[in-house]
Amino acid sequence: MEGRPCWGQLRYNGSLPNGDRGRRKSRFALYKRPKANGVKPSTVHVISTPQASKAISCKGQHSISYTLSRNQTVVVEYTHDKDTDMFQVGRSTESPIDFVVTDTISGSQNNDETQITQSTISRFACRIVCDRSPPYTARIFAAGFDSSKNIFLGEKAAKWKNPDGHMDGLTTNGVLVMHPKGGFTEESKPGVWREISVCGDVYTLRETRSAQQRGKLVENETNVLQDGSLIDLCGATLLWRTADGLFHTPTQKHIEALRQEINAARPQCPVGLNTLAFPSINRKDVVEEKQPWAYLSCGHVHGYHNWGHRSDTEANERECPMCRTIGPYVPLWLGCEAGFYVDAGPPTHAFTPCGHVCSEKSAKYWSQIPLPHGTHAFHAACPFCATQLSGEHNCVKLIFQGPID
Repeated sequence: MEGRPCWGQLRYNGSLPNGDRGRRKSRFALYKRPKANGVKPSTVHVISTPQASKAISCKGQHSISYTLSRNQTVVVEYTHDKDTDMFQVGRSTESPIDFVVTDTISGSQNNDETQITQSTISRFACRIVCDRSPPYTARIFAAGFDSSKNIFLGEKAAKWKNPDGHMDGLTTNGVLVMHPKGGFTEESKPGVWREISVCGDVYTLRETRSAQQRGKLVENETNVLQDGSLIDLCGATLLWRTADGLFHTPTQKHIEALRQEINAARPQCPVGLNTLAFPSINRKDVVEEKQPWAYLSCGHVHGYHNWGHRSDTEANERECPMCRTIGPYVPLWLGCEAGFYVDAGPPTHAFTPCGHVCSEKSAKYWSQIPLPHGTHAFHAACPFCATQLSGEHNCVKLIFQGPID
């Protein structure tokens, strides 16, 4: 099993700016723990005084506290579950968090715009519970246990008692999940975004991210993660890949072979007639002399040149010398994170306006995905750098010119 955060400083194309450090990584692998650490609900207490509530939550057991009013709190104690492993995700660097995630910074933003004053990602955002025996089913739940082994839903949090009597609730900005239709394959289509509750039930989205009123219960859907499921934490989106799914996914070696194959074809600039070459994956953040550039409105690939500007105000609006189409003119970068590819096809399409290149089916898949943005908006984004996509189809087919000799 493998959970991969899909966005969060991914303007670095699959790696964090300072590299992987401890629990802060660009991708996480989930393995069976040496000893089970899962928990399951057991005793329920209805408490009328804050002191009694605090006494229960300090017993060393995991618990979830639902504050209904100043005079009433329901505390659900959790007991050890020998059949499951629990992994926690959040912004906090405290020890209960297995995977530390940070806010998404769009690849199109410069350093002056990337100062995050207040993160919208919860410190203890969610927990993933995996069965320790085949088929190793993984389920997601909103909220994670803190250092006191407690999840605390205050008076203002959305919470309720279900018809069967058990308490449930939602976190402030919510945990959203989207399962693709048809799995994560060449035939995949976007699914519907849902919200996951603290107890793992599935609901339609609230009116806004932090609205008090919950959506409607979706009874025929579950919190089981599938290959290609997207998990949105309101500030970062994770892509979940299963072990079997990754087995059928292109590898880094395959992407490197595709890079070498396209370079071996010696594509040329149709104007300067100089040979172009995609830089090695190790140099994915440095624009090189032979770097291919493209006009993203038409897809014609060139070497770098400094003509065709349409105005002083729109520095990146250029006129293609081949077809006179006006649009963005950017360097092309091969998408390096293999987990984002839905097939092993050649790199023929580029996202607009960032210029990350991948296979046609991968580009078209991500171009259709409406990713949560802020507290109520959705838009498609490049998986490699989180830049909001634009243009007629969000991506463009590249037109390379081969050598004339």
